[in-house]
Amino acid sequence: MRLDTEQLEKKYFSPWAVLSSQSRGRLVPERPCDIRTDFQRDRDRITHSKAFRRLKHKTQVFVAPEGDHYRTRLTHTLEVAQIARTAARALRLNEDLTEAIALGHDLGHTPFGHAGEEELNVIHPGGFCHNKQSLRVVDHLEKLNLTWEVRDGILNHSGPDLPATLEGMVVRICDRIAYCNHDIDDAVRAGILRLEDIPADCVASLGLDNSSRINALVKALIENSREGEISLGSMGAVLDKLRDFLFEAVYIGSRPKDEEKKAKHVVNKVYFHLLNNPGLLPEPYSDNLRQDICDYIAGMTDRFVIGLYKRYFLPTPWQAV
Repeated sequence: MRLDTEQLEKKYFSPWAVLSSQSRGRLVPERPCDIRTDFQRDRDRITHSKAFRRLKHKTQVFVAPEGDHYRTRLTHTLEVAQIARTAARALRLNEDLTEAIALGHDLGHTPFGHAGEEELNVIHPGGFCHNKQSLRVVDHLEKLNLTWEVRDGILNHSGPDLPATLEGMVVRICDRIAYCNHDIDDAVRAGILRLEDIPADCVASLGLDNSSRINALVKALIENSREGEISLGSMGAVLDKLRDFLFEAVYIGSRPKDEEKKAKHVVNKVYFHLLNNPGLLPEPYSDNLRQDICDYIAGMTDRFVIGLYKRYFLPTPWQAV
């Protein structure tokens, strides 16, 4: 079945797509699966990982929101995967590779979203970057032994370096498409934004509702990507303006974002408490204690790190016998 799929890829895919049969391989060579291609196998390893399951209790934008419909890091990941798969299919790229990168791109994200990332970046020697941590998760912590192309896409889904594959570029752009649009939706639900607040020229280009905005951007991505280049065309400037608007109205000064100060305090206190009490780590620590602590905290969910903070720093109710 795998060989049949690989032959279909050769017949159908764009000349610029990555063929599963031509992957640059894994860190540790393995016998190929009889049923799945290498990229399908990577996708399955990611979705069965513990780090993937923990995303459901990690902040996307708003720390500890009250309500069942706000995005989490997991729902964000699924939305990125859905949008990226649609674009990859239309462009005749490798949809399985695209999906695997999308599903793995945020595995290294901290509790409390970017607030946790920013605090670890300050207090941890050498800094902290969630895409580098995502690669560390799949390589060292969960030892998924993924293919080079998936690892490259995970590492370079954000930051200064671009992915080496068009599939990785699709995920990089669709990540931004997803969060810019679902963060508007969540901000409106939270009463932070009104739809009328969105810049008029962005509305004119993209539409007012969430599905119209995503549809317009995905259509632009498909229409402007050709001959080995992934591009939004003129819509790229529109998306940039929408993102700038969100930074001003939501990401920096909004009321729920004030909770990030408390989130950073929690991460800070737990980090240094573990540094001073390494016996509290769940596994024997290595010769790089700070890295062990960083890995441990980065893998925590919001509620888990809050629970540790309460255990370490708040009095425990007791009752006399």
